[in-house]
Amino acid sequence: MKAVILAAGEGLRMRPLTESRPKPMIEILGKPLLHHIFDALPDEIDEVIIVVGYLEDQIRNYFSDSFGGKKISYVHQPKKLGTAQALWLVRPLLHDKRFLMLYADDLQSKEDVKKCLAYPLSIMVKEVEDPRKFGVITADDNGKVLDLVEKPVMPLSNLASTGVKVLDSKIFNYPARQHPNGEYYITDSLSQMVSDYELIAVKADFWFPIGYPEDIKKAEEVLRARQIKEI
Repeated sequence: MKAVILAAGEGLRMRPLTESRPKPMIEILGKPLLHHIFDALPDEIDEVIIVVGYLEDQIRNYFSDSFGGKKISYVHQPKKLGTAQALWLVRPLLHDKRFLMLYADDLQSKEDVKKCLAYPLSIMVKEVEDPRKFGVITADDNGKVLDLVEKPVMPLSNLASTGVKVLDSKIFNYPARQHPNGEYYITDSLSQMVSDYELIAVKADFWFPIGYPEDIKKAEEVLRARQIKEI
């Protein structure tokens, strides 16, 4: 099974840390963020497609054409046109197969990601205090997603998308509409798709989004605590 990791952004909110390196290469406990994401990939994943852009050579040089026993392909996203546009660039490499999609912005756990693979189509969610910064999901009591909205001013739930999704070729039947900021978000494609197909919201036990420089220290503290707990 293939995984698609979106890692093309500049990470403007992470400056000055991203002035000389891409956000996925910022180190947390001595390893790039993207390395941690590879660590969270279940064994079912045998190939990874990384969408690259900003300072992409650093990513290519570190991960090369295979990493952690997984084959790697790269797709260049020349312009910042959003998550949906990035996924559409990858479409020829997916061969209409089911795939895992993640962002290079967050720390996840392998156990949580594996839970998503149990469903034909799924999206991992986490309850948060302020969901306005994320894609927000509303779901019924059985976990079926009813709607998704990107960064709503008035959220209808506190379930935030963690960025992990299990999708297949159906998603490409729902092109995203252009956001006022000029980008195309996968959230819009998903909000259209759930009217026709069942997408299951899977609750994560662990998720740590990396958005600002001060999050690095917090993330290291959280990871150290998790490592101690696992001993």
